[in-house]
Amino acid sequence: MSTDSHAKAVKDTTYDLISVIYHALQGAETCEQYVRDAEQQGDQELAQFLREVCTQNREIANRALRLLGNRLGQRATTKQA
Repeated sequence: MSTDSHAKAVKDTTYDLISVIYHALQGAETCEQYVRDAEQQGDQELAQFLREVCTQNREIANRALRLLGNRLGQRATTKQA
């Protein structure tokens, strides 16, 4: 099976959710470094803002993960019926 065939075997929305999860977690990880940078510079206002961004990215990843789980569960249930 070619790479294109593999990509088409996964629903676009499934891929989209996986991508959102990945990028949100990458964003959270990157923000953690930015928090450390701000703290090293003594900029607590910026550090707090960046902590909030980290939290929001994790919340987005968790929400997307729940959506993905629901959809994969529905697909498995539909195939069994």
